[in-house]
Amino acid sequence: MSRSKKIFCILKNRAAPVTLSGMARPREKPPQAVKTLERGLRVLEALAQAGESPLGPLAERVGLAKSTLYRLLRALAQAGFVEEEGGVYRVGPKAFAVGQAYPKRSLSQAVRPEMEALARETGESVNLAVPLGREALYLDQVEGTKLVRLFTAPGSRAPLHATGVGKVFLAYLGVPEGLSLTPYTPHTLTRLPDLLRELEAVRGRGYALDNEEKELGVRCVAAPVFGASGGVVAALSLSAPASRLSLEEAHRLAPRVVEAARRASLRLGYTGEV
Repeated sequence: MSRSKKIFCILKNRAAPVTLSGMARPREKPPQAVKTLERGLRVLEALAQAGESPLGPLAERVGLAKSTLYRLLRALAQAGFVEEEGGVYRVGPKAFAVGQAYPKRSLSQAVRPEMEALARETGESVNLAVPLGREALYLDQVEGTKLVRLFTAPGSRAPLHATGVGKVFLAYLGVPEGLSLTPYTPHTLTRLPDLLRELEAVRGRGYALDNEEKELGVRCVAAPVFGASGGVVAALSLSAPASRLSLEEAHRLAPRVVEAARRASLRLGYTGEV
């Protein structure tokens, strides 16, 4: 028997498939730990998109059995990546801390100089926020120089319909179906038609106002920050006590906020007009 026939016989008796370049190895199944990790990441992504969710709807969203999902959520909660309250789950503070590593190196570092310049120019506090599901997440703040000033802790969240940064996201990224219009003050917009009219005005003038809609005595002006792809990636806002920042003064300062957001957008690689 020739050498080539011997090799053929040996390979023919093996279970692995044969290719022209030689015998291929059997395809290995991913380890259980890897599969669990993939599922956990899928759950976190779903929670980030939904904002918050009970167990049942979340199980349907990620395609997992409730029992399997419950075990994953318990493990994620113990590590601080998920929070649970009254049977409703949301992304936890540990996930924010991990996720901040990217925004701080790119988004926050790019926008920070414009935030500092605006705070020096106006003396008011300037915030940077990003959309997170059905909420806005504050990433950074430069405090104002005036004696009485507002403080927003990085990592805190805010409703979309009752804040300046939230209205920016709703105006440019769309209104999520079933968004809850919770009343926080007598000024909060709690009717969808009123909110939609406000969002149309936001797109028309290029900035949003929080007219004491989340907290009495607080006003904000916010403008969109665009990324290199042309979409809104963040919002920059100026906030101050309503006693100092009247509606008239807010509109007067708005062009400065818009300009700071425009410069921040250019730092991120945006090439179009804001």
